[in-house]
Amino acid sequence: MAVEIKPVPLDIPEGCNVIVGQTHFIKTVEDLYEIISTTVPSAKFGIAFTEASGPCLIRTEGNDDQLVDICVKNLQAVGAGHVFCIILKNAFPINVLTQIKLCPEVCGIYCATANPVEVIVAETPLGKGIMGVIDGFSPRGVETPQDKAHRKEFLRKIGYKL
Repeated sequence: MAVEIKPVPLDIPEGCNVIVGQTHFIKTVEDLYEIISTTVPSAKFGIAFTEASGPCLIRTEGNDDQLVDICVKNLQAVGAGHVFCIILKNAFPINVLTQIKLCPEVCGIYCATANPVEVIVAETPLGKGIMGVIDGFSPRGVETPQDKAHRKEFLRKIGYKL
């Protein structure tokens, strides 16, 4: 059996983050909507989920139509079933990731990032599946004392450390 493997770049708008994961049930989009809207009420977001049986539709929710559309386009490009894509604005994945992982339908998370992402997709005669993701760039070196000071300053600047 032949397996074709290809990278699929995701569209992540400037100032946004993406969360990509695997899930298994039609009510996922509604549950993810409730998780995000109750955890970070000021967040703008789109959600799309690909069914892998029945009508095999891309199900959508969100409070920003443009972000919903981007999620749909990302999942159309990936083409795998039982995958969800969330695009977040005015929130970070760290704000919602624990609650998303606790959602009973969520099987796992591939990435949660603002970096450029390529989804590695395998295709067989049955369909497509995600093998993994490439999240950002390769390391360029090891943190220096100046880099460490910059990291600590940055975390305090954005309010994640005292």
